[in-house]
Amino acid sequence: MKQENFVRRHEAEWQALEHWLRSRDVARKARAERRNWDGIADHEMPARYRRLCQQLALARRRGYSPQLTERLQQIVQRGHSQLYRSPPPRWQTALEFLVAGFPRQVRSERACMLAALALFVVPLVAIFVAIQIKPELASSLFDPIQLAGFESMYDPDDPDRKLGRDSGTDLAMFGYYIWNNVSIGFRTFATGLVAGFGSIFALVFNGITIGGVAGHLQAVGHGDPFWRFVAGHSAPELTAIVIAGGAGLRLGLNLVAPGRRRRIDALIDGGRRGARLCLGVFAMLVFAAFVEAFWSSIAWMPAVVKYSVGALLWTLVLGWLLLGGRHQGPTSADIDPIRDPQRDGGGDGA
Repeated sequence: MKQENFVRRHEAEWQALEHWLRSRDVARKARAERRNWDGIADHEMPARYRRLCQQLALARRRGYSPQLTERLQQIVQRGHSQLYRSPPPRWQTALEFLVAGFPRQVRSERACMLAALALFVVPLVAIFVAIQIKPELASSLFDPIQLAGFESMYDPDDPDRKLGRDSGTDLAMFGYYIWNNVSIGFRTFATGLVAGFGSIFALVFNGITIGGVAGHLQAVGHGDPFWRFVAGHSAPELTAIVIAGGAGLRLGLNLVAPGRRRRIDALIDGGRRGARLCLGVFAMLVFAAFVEAFWSSIAWMPAVVKYSVGALLWTLVLGWLLLGGRHQGPTSADIDPIRDPQRDGGGDGA
């Protein structure tokens, strides 16, 4: 192939690569341009870089002009410095995932998340309303000892007692809440392996249990201390349970309906997605445990302060899940495995 035809064939590719490299030379400029970026996507660069290396090798082998080979060599060197620079610290990668990658992945499983939300919220609201109409229904869900324990933990006539607990220091309860919350989240996800029915059961069961406790306490006049207790940690804890349930539903759906993939491949894909979601769920549940142990249990705090903090946390959690990472380029969590260069058209073919 003559040099003129070679250049004409690949000039647009080289200009696109140079444009991408110029935009990434300055980190601040790269972040500013991501929102309206219409060039090469970050996750396409490895394949584009391999193709450029092949084009440089062809140019040298065919004896093209020094000006052309020098230009391609410079693009290759700049691309190498961008693609193979030292990876960011682990804390930065984890923070990037929590801020942008995790909420994007939650949104990518929108259907499963909405199904999990319905499976959790509908039973919760239904049993709460039912107990307000017929308070004796609580006795069919919990035995008398459990009901007495709930009433004792949220006794409005005992203002000196920690809300939501019978005993234990804040630090000890922090550890207990971590174990309890994380175990619930993990079971809600992992039982999705039972064709999704395990996650469905876990979501419905938790919805009925929470709705039953809330409904009984409201019906017997202990609602005020209960709502002051749950206002703070409910946002990260309840949304984390729903997300874990959605991840479990995705796992079960991939098992039952793998599509055109082999069932084992679909299951591995669902497990990988679910595992990444569970990393974010774990962080949310640890944060919820911290709030529950050191803030929610404070009994003397005025209700308006508790509810204001609770409303703020609900706003932050929902805003993070709905908007987090929306205007950023792909993170390392979003990059597909590097494809085979032959399938990408890496060879020049002439």
